[in-house]
Amino acid sequence: MSIDSIIALAVSNAVKNLYGVETPAENIVPQATRKEFEGNITVVVFPWVKAARKSPEAVGMEIGEWLQANEPAVEKFNVVKGFLNITVAPQFWNSVLGHIAGTTDFGLTAADESSPLVMVEYSSPNTNKPLHLGHVRNNLLGFSLAEILKACGNRVIKTNIVNDRGIHICKSMLAWKKWGEGATPESTGKKGDHLIGDFYVLFDKHYKAELKELEEKGMSKEEAEAASPLMKEAREMLVKWENKDPEIRSLWEMMNSWVYAGFDETYKRMGVNFDKIYYESETYLEGKEKVLEGLEAGKMYRKEDGSVWADLTGEGLDHKLLLRSDGTSVYMTQDIGTAKLRYRDYPIDKMIYVVGNEQNYHFQVLSILLDRLGFKWGKDLVHFSYGMVELPEGKMKSREGTVVDADDLMDDMVSTARTVSAELGKLDGLSPEEIDSISETVGLGALKYFLLKVDPRKNMTFNPKESIDFNGNTGPFIQYTYARICSVLRKAADEGMVISDYSAVVPGEKEIALIQALADFPATVQAAGQTYSPALIANYVYDLVKSYNQFYHDCSILKETDSAVRSLRLELSRQTARVIKSGMNLLGINVPERM
Repeated sequence: MSIDSIIALAVSNAVKNLYGVETPAENIVPQATRKEFEGNITVVVFPWVKAARKSPEAVGMEIGEWLQANEPAVEKFNVVKGFLNITVAPQFWNSVLGHIAGTTDFGLTAADESSPLVMVEYSSPNTNKPLHLGHVRNNLLGFSLAEILKACGNRVIKTNIVNDRGIHICKSMLAWKKWGEGATPESTGKKGDHLIGDFYVLFDKHYKAELKELEEKGMSKEEAEAASPLMKEAREMLVKWENKDPEIRSLWEMMNSWVYAGFDETYKRMGVNFDKIYYESETYLEGKEKVLEGLEAGKMYRKEDGSVWADLTGEGLDHKLLLRSDGTSVYMTQDIGTAKLRYRDYPIDKMIYVVGNEQNYHFQVLSILLDRLGFKWGKDLVHFSYGMVELPEGKMKSREGTVVDADDLMDDMVSTARTVSAELGKLDGLSPEEIDSISETVGLGALKYFLLKVDPRKNMTFNPKESIDFNGNTGPFIQYTYARICSVLRKAADEGMVISDYSAVVPGEKEIALIQALADFPATVQAAGQTYSPALIANYVYDLVKSYNQFYHDCSILKETDSAVRSLRLELSRQTARVIKSGMNLLGINVPERM
């Protein structure tokens, strides 16, 4: 039983004995005592003030005295207003460590067939360009959130919706047709997604030149845009695609296949995956059908020009276009179609969309429409709204080719990790294969950790140089500490040291702090799942690592001559490494055993 469970059960017994109040232990949630107060665990006593007919301070004192007399885990206590701060008897922490060591998958809750089924959508790339830094944050947040929700006891489906149709796709196709000269990934030696992205940029270059020429002939900007022959060709190509023109569809399938191969390579290196991928080309007609069903049922209305709208004024919003006058769909319609297919494929209990905060209004509307159309999870859909990521030099623009490609970014991170690690002597004596592996692990770990440690709701600036630092709140600092612990455990094994009984040892201040930090892991995982925040896990692991390094600095491990004390410290090291690895796994970050 965990220390929190022991204290909760003891408090439950205390209030029953003192005030005759039945409070189930699971309804009592002990918290770590704030650093400015003495104690390890704090219990809020306000719930029993009314029954006791006494002040919060008096209730706290009475419960504290009862615990001190009846619960061996409680050494002493103090009361601050309605907060009972409990100091756990030092020797009792050994049983807490034993509980952690004896618990399979400590901190992680397994799902069963009756667990809620949660679908998490992330990535949502366009097939006209490679993944960039913004996609990296999206993918890392989505993957980590899915892993955390799994660890909280949910069944989770990781899904992706690929935006593979529309005018932006036709721009790349038209540019390839006009100026590609039959270029392929094989003939150019380029990844398919990068090749197609080049043609998207090329289209924009020619389009801007065309507009400039038209404006120089006296047209306004709007007139030039309306008269652009290039844009007219792109629109005509889209119409042909909609009408399933064999030649255009064949070109579309070929170019998309190049992009998918490129995406797969990037996803694999990034360490993210999906259980199911949907394609906009397969969902947009489904959405149209669902909207027309809603129209027949009187949930939507049609204007004189034939367009279909939803009246959301009753919800404090405006009127929302769902089908244009020519019958074509908009993004909202496509999302409704994707929802229909997902609901057909899976009995979803909750749907989470990992999409940037510029789409807040879109998902507010989507939630109302899905609920109106009969999707039981529509009203409760979650828009995991995250902030934008920029570089120190500012925003990125795909059309102008100023984005930072995910692949280039990962290459740069790995290269920098190799250079920094070598300068610090962390690669000395390693084989070329080990150096490659560690550079990859550290470089990608630095990237992932830097993007995940920030509250996802905030905009952030990604600074590659800051992220690869073996000191401070960084991935490499955590990875290096994990490798150091593995080294200690290997040396102990090589010297024949085994972990024997340490129950009689009275742990010191640094050891207690570390045990309590480990004991906080399950509650941190649950909190991260409830608030949809991988940052809670990232910063928990960083604090754990700091606590271990203080312990490592103050407490001898391998040179400790008392075998019981040494056993306690080895077990502490073993469990710390285990929790670091579990926490970093939830973030999608690997930890190396040698460094």
